[in-house]
Amino acid sequence: MLRRINAAVTLRALRSGQSVTLTQLVGDTGLSRPTVEGVIESLVESGLVAEVEHDAGAAQPGGGRQRGRPARWFRFRAEAGHILGIEIGVHDIRVILADLAGEVVGTHYKPVDEALDAEERLSAVRTTVAEVLRKAGISRDNLWAVGVGSPGIVDRDGTVQLGTAMPGWTGLDLGGRLRRSFRCPVLIENDANLAAIAEHWQGSAVGMGDVVFVMAGLSPGAGSLINGKLHRGFGGAAGEIGALHLLGREATPERLLSTSGKPLDPLDEAAVARVLRLAREGDEVAQVAMDRFLGRLVHDVAALVLAIDPQLVVVGGWAAGLDGVLEPLRKQLELYTLRAPEVALAALGSEVVAMGALRVALDHVEEQLFAVDPPTNGGGARA
Repeated sequence: MLRRINAAVTLRALRSGQSVTLTQLVGDTGLSRPTVEGVIESLVESGLVAEVEHDAGAAQPGGGRQRGRPARWFRFRAEAGHILGIEIGVHDIRVILADLAGEVVGTHYKPVDEALDAEERLSAVRTTVAEVLRKAGISRDNLWAVGVGSPGIVDRDGTVQLGTAMPGWTGLDLGGRLRRSFRCPVLIENDANLAAIAEHWQGSAVGMGDVVFVMAGLSPGAGSLINGKLHRGFGGAAGEIGALHLLGREATPERLLSTSGKPLDPLDEAAVARVLRLAREGDEVAQVAMDRFLGRLVHDVAALVLAIDPQLVVVGGWAAGLDGVLEPLRKQLELYTLRAPEVALAALGSEVVAMGALRVALDHVEEQLFAVDPPTNGGGARA
């Protein structure tokens, strides 16, 4: 137990990626020099830490040259393992590969047909993963954790309890199926939840505690962070604001975006893009349809804002590209909520879900690296 604690403390001190001396580690960790020396030797043997050479004659802080025995320098070996972030979307598969410091070392994108069944879509995921690993020259055995984002309500085991966006998705044991392809932990999460995590990590919500990310599409969804932590709800269905029209409302997307008085059929992105293009060109009927769509989005977001009272609402998804979507949201939220939050566009673009999946995988690895008790799930850290 004491060895694990000492190793975790030392690894944390090395996680910045900068090379440090043994003396600096003693000061940073508060451990004795013999203890740090023993821990470092063990970490070097495990492959997590490397000793590096420095110019013994280089100028030292405060001026002058180093005298006496040269200092020993060490660094964390982020390249000792890798993690994956995967988005399984309706129209594309995105994969991001990173090292143990979260630095991206490879990406790959594969467009797919929205009509693909579950087996074909999972096959596309495997192909995309193989391609990004091949391009980066990384072995599958070098993966320490994989994060995966999917539309729909996903439980903690990775089963899609409800997923209407893709054929054959409802009831799919997505976690179980993907774990057959990897020898490391695979973590499954809803796409909007991952987008919220990503924007909090590297996007518009950095440093903010209470955040709502709105995946603004035909059926909007949302992910929420409370005090910086993801709020999934009891069954993983928190933030499914797109279901509000099922609760006695007739404001379905195919009616909201109709320019003919009949439901929009087929309801796909091409049809919606046509309506939005006409609206931008000044077509009055299309403008009314777009206003109806934005009105529904505002009402859905307002319901979540009233429940959570976030500091910030981040808008992503394809609807984030609508001209002037932010200003109507800001004005309407002032009318419908007791305290209007800030509203901003997502900063991470089309990679936001895969980046969130990467962050979840990195969190899992760090929990294992810094754990006091040895990992028991057969994957993760090898320290």
